[in-house]
Amino acid sequence: MSKADTATVKKEKSALMRKADDYKQLIKFTLSFTVVFSSVISYMLAPNVVEFDWLSIVLLFVGGMLVTGSANAINQVTEKDTDAVMKRTGNRPVAAGRMSVTEASTFAFAAAIIGSLILGLWFNWYAAGLSLLSLFIYSFVYTPLKKINSVAVLIGGIPGALPCLIGWAAAYDGETFSWAGGWILFAVQFIWQFPHFWAIAWVAHTDYTKAGFKLLPSQSGPTKFTAIQTIIWSLLMIPVGLLPYFFKVSGTVSMWILLVANVLMVVQCVRLYINMDVKSARRVMFSSYIYLPVILLALLADKIATAP
Repeated sequence: MSKADTATVKKEKSALMRKADDYKQLIKFTLSFTVVFSSVISYMLAPNVVEFDWLSIVLLFVGGMLVTGSANAINQVTEKDTDAVMKRTGNRPVAAGRMSVTEASTFAFAAAIIGSLILGLWFNWYAAGLSLLSLFIYSFVYTPLKKINSVAVLIGGIPGALPCLIGWAAAYDGETFSWAGGWILFAVQFIWQFPHFWAIAWVAHTDYTKAGFKLLPSQSGPTKFTAIQTIIWSLLMIPVGLLPYFFKVSGTVSMWILLVANVLMVVQCVRLYINMDVKSARRVMFSSYIYLPVILLALLADKIATAP
């Protein structure tokens, strides 16, 4: 192979890698992975899923990533002008002009269709329907509402927690199936989002204000009222964290792990109230990132296989 041919191959590989990286940013890979992770764990927590079928787990992951990626792509198409003015989002492919609206929209449409078909045909249409409902609320209700009122965070909590219910629904067998465990996991993740997201909004307040987003509970920005709200919602996590034990989704060990994790979240939120600074908000944010995989894996490790 000549030097010119070698250079051409390297250039093509480089372009392909850049395109792959753009799609990774388009679907917000890390966020999507976290979302789908909670869905897969919830599926494995269902009492009738006794043996792990790795093909089903992979297909649930792929289907979930496609639908979640579709929602994130729609979000970036809708907010391309807003993303462009914020430091943390200005390099996203649509906002930066590296990817056209048509390309991103085509991907979003195809990913939503393929992902929902995987969930519907391999699992059931409850899982597929819930995934599309989550996509709709996130893309067409939560996203435009962010510039209107901070109630958007409450609305956004629904698609943020639906992955747990989607995973549980994927295990539906039409017979002795109980939806209680799925709703409990939904509640755990729903409430967790408030201290988690308000900590993010606190840290990124300047950027969000520049973009016109109204995401903190106080119109005055990071105030004592906002800090109190994080404490209230983190306190609510304590009783809700006991529900998996009382409804026999998981056992005693995981109950204590959840209790300790929830108390530690409260402590971090109280520190935010006392210090009222970005450093404390970051502690809440990073604590919440650690919290979710820890409690989900604890529930799975301590799973009760036969719930009533």
